[in-house]
Amino acid sequence: MSTILVLDDDPDISTIISQLAEDAGHTVHAAGSIADGMGVLASAAVDLVFLDVRLPDGSGIDVLPDIRKAASRPDVIIITGLGDPDGAELAIQNGAWDYIEKTSTLKQIMFSMDRALKFREKGRKPALVAIRRDDLVGESPAIQPVLENIAIAASGDAGVLITGETGTGKEVIARTIHANSNRAAKSFVVLDCASLPESLAEGELFGHVKGSFTGASATRTGLVGQADGGTLFLDEVGELPLSIQATFLRVLQEKRYRPVGSTKEIASDFRLVAATNRDLEQMCADGLFRSDLYYRIKACAIQMPPLRERAEDISLISRFHLDRLCIKYDTPSKEMSEDFVSALTNYDWPGNIRELVQTLERTIMRAMAEAVLYPEHLPVDIRAKAVRRSLSGHEGGGVVDEFVPSVPGAQDFCDALLEGEVPPFKSYRKECLAEVEVRYLKRLLAQTQGSIKDACRLSGLSRTRLYVLMKEHNISK
Repeated sequence: MSTILVLDDDPDISTIISQLAEDAGHTVHAAGSIADGMGVLASAAVDLVFLDVRLPDGSGIDVLPDIRKAASRPDVIIITGLGDPDGAELAIQNGAWDYIEKTSTLKQIMFSMDRALKFREKGRKPALVAIRRDDLVGESPAIQPVLENIAIAASGDAGVLITGETGTGKEVIARTIHANSNRAAKSFVVLDCASLPESLAEGELFGHVKGSFTGASATRTGLVGQADGGTLFLDEVGELPLSIQATFLRVLQEKRYRPVGSTKEIASDFRLVAATNRDLEQMCADGLFRSDLYYRIKACAIQMPPLRERAEDISLISRFHLDRLCIKYDTPSKEMSEDFVSALTNYDWPGNIRELVQTLERTIMRAMAEAVLYPEHLPVDIRAKAVRRSLSGHEGGGVVDEFVPSVPGAQDFCDALLEGEVPPFKSYRKECLAEVEVRYLKRLLAQTQGSIKDACRLSGLSRTRLYVLMKEHNISK
């Protein structure tokens, strides 16, 4: 049987759904606020969440991505009393399994619950994420959906569109898909569309025959031909010249192409994987990208999260690239001190993994003879920003010294605990830390007027972590 969380502040609806689930043999948890619900998700392996849209401490749709990122990766059914088609569409786009109204019959609720749980059970295949990933490092919740989608993409032959910010590792994703597909033994051919002049695009893609133009002294096979049996990776596909898109679409559909200057078509059984950091859907609306090509290449879509959303992976990624860089510079492997890892984690990495790797290379060059890396080995600009963020908790400036003006400072509180017999260190540390956290959270929520979104932006905390802290210290917005 499964574990279900009913996250709804309406006691009648919560009771009805809970009773239906319990009658079906499932374990049920009920919560009336996002903070309470996040607390349940942090402590229990939940399979399915019934999530209300309007909750006392925020929007269910806003927190839906964080619920999906919980350790147990629960499916979500949005349930609300509002007949809102836009909200329904937004919920599905954000990862909800289904969207039903509170006026639904018991039969409809049960049908949706049973269908979601059955589909989830069928999807529990160990081989789903048991993929070879030589260069793809990370185990964070944010990377798990990527791994699942890679496994799905590798099992088929449909087009793949990888999106994400610059430097997030989109080409690594493409190579991982290729390495896990039945085309792994064939070529992985790369074309950077951003560096492709429009006048040379056709020849680069399809090749040319000898004498087809001035300077064509020999027949040349284009990238489409080189990718026969393998994978063609179009990086920055949003930069593919509009004039070539119609021709390429036909080649993609027919798997046949004609080299420049040739009268014969040649077959090429290639699999297309594309990547971009641009909004192709908006480009289609603006007439800058063909919508038919867009829908053709996004049969399987993978969104690569920025590094700031997978801070848990920074240590693993750094270790992986440090070992490679030490080999490159012929220097013994170096250890990372806790302070060094903390500094890396406290920097927001606007350039993502690419910036991290370049920073590590600069660090290796500065600490060539050192066995252990410390923050002092990092470039000054990186270290300064990391220190600022770790001390302030956000980018907007230093922490206000007096979190709550009407009560004594945290220092006074900690001193008071030391009066009389000295307490055990662990209990002393725990109480001091709790006091600091309470004062910080109250000041943070006061400054942001209870906006969870702004509080996360200022503090650098994830929604999940913020809600858990609020619940732990019994703090409401």
